[in-house]
Amino acid sequence: MNEIEIGRSKRAKVAYAFDDIAIVPTRRTRDAEDVSTAWAIDAYRFDLPVVAAPMDSAMSPAAAIEMGKLGGLGVLDLEGLWTRYEDPTQQLEEIASAKDEDATAVLQRVYSKPIQPDLIKARLGEIRAAGVTVAGALSPQRTAEFADIVTKSGVDLFVIRGNTVSAEHVSKSREPLNLKEFIYKLDVPVIVGGAATYTAALHLMRTGAAGVLVGFGGGAATATRKVLGIHAPMATAVADVAAARRDYMDESGGRYVHVIADGGLGTSGDIVKAIACGADAVMLGTVLARSAAAPGRGWHWGNEAVSQSLPRGQRVWVGTHGTMESILLGPATSAGGTENLMGALRKSMATTGYSDVKEFQRVDVVVNKYE
Repeated sequence: MNEIEIGRSKRAKVAYAFDDIAIVPTRRTRDAEDVSTAWAIDAYRFDLPVVAAPMDSAMSPAAAIEMGKLGGLGVLDLEGLWTRYEDPTQQLEEIASAKDEDATAVLQRVYSKPIQPDLIKARLGEIRAAGVTVAGALSPQRTAEFADIVTKSGVDLFVIRGNTVSAEHVSKSREPLNLKEFIYKLDVPVIVGGAATYTAALHLMRTGAAGVLVGFGGGAATATRKVLGIHAPMATAVADVAAARRDYMDESGGRYVHVIADGGLGTSGDIVKAIACGADAVMLGTVLARSAAAPGRGWHWGNEAVSQSLPRGQRVWVGTHGTMESILLGPATSAGGTENLMGALRKSMATTGYSDVKEFQRVDVVVNKYE
């Protein structure tokens, strides 16, 4: 492990972000038309290695349906506005029109309304009726409370997503969620995260999770690094969790747990590098919040921004850059790496000679700068 001394009493591991690394071409190339970006988790196959983040600014039931029809997986936030209000149009308008100095208070107010279990069932039913894979997300704090209604509503994939999710949470005031016991009782695949280290990911894999989200506070709308001082350089985090997957396969006799990068993915180049570091798919929030289908109207925020006691996120302006289809599949109208994300991935895979996502995880990378 590469460590440096930052002072006489403290050593630190050297870690890399996606901007610190680059893909290395090989001796072989191939046609982009011959490249497959498909992946599968449990019994569910997707043409695109893209999971839409469960964030109200990026995903509504309608947007999740569109994502599914385009070949990805849309995940609905089951603690969001669509499970608190019959029609959240007014609340979305309030958030979009709020002054910058008032935005956090507005978010806290509109999210203070209790979650309605009947709306959880209705929203998931709406997505199922469209014929796409149904996925919903809860935070670790709310999972035990609403998991039954979620599974009874016919969810296909269940996501437990927080800044960090631990298999060994300790609490003196309440009984913590026993992930291993909880996942064992469910009849659906569970994706859990985030995790940012080898050890944390290995423990989550041992709970029976079908997938692990990699990341901690890396999104454009989060302020976790400023507020809590916690951050995970994503290239190193993904590579470390991919190593945990490899070792867990040996430990479990061949059980494969999917690694999904979640954070620091602002451009197509970041997506390429995430898969090169070992990710099977990526979870996108900011990029999809820029689509015309996104309910945020050009604004983006996450669950961290609505905390009643310690907001660790903020409303940020990301604008509208095209349809969801153009963002994912093109054609691109600029060279900024925010449109035709999958076309860029296919081109990079073809340029380096790899035919599918699993193969591309073996591509060579180089570190192009040192801190």
